[in-house]
Amino acid sequence: MKYLCQVWFDGATLDSMTQEEKAELDTNSLDYDKDLVDSGHMIVAQALQPPKSAVTVRVRNGELSVTDGPFAETKEALGGFILIEAKDLNDAIRIASGIPLAKLGAIEVRPIHEFGAQ
Repeated sequence: MKYLCQVWFDGATLDSMTQEEKAELDTNSLDYDKDLVDSGHMIVAQALQPPKSAVTVRVRNGELSVTDGPFAETKEALGGFILIEAKDLNDAIRIASGIPLAKLGAIEVRPIHEFGAQ
């Protein structure tokens, strides 16, 4: 089964880190991604630009509305995602617990809905 691991964290936490701490986090994250590739669990992983770079799009009654920034102000923001293959939810949780940013934020694990799957 496929699972989306959404990586949520408070940007202020990263802002308060030293350059060395950030470099170590980057190295640990890239190393874990490589481990997931090597184990066959990785499908794709991407880091996201900060929330201030986002736009929110809505269509209501045929009218388009575009707003700068994320949908809602929150302390934690979506910082990236990893799409994985796991045998079940417990396996996906085990994999998500190894994501280095789990120590600083939260990893939301959500099964992928496969249209047409029986």
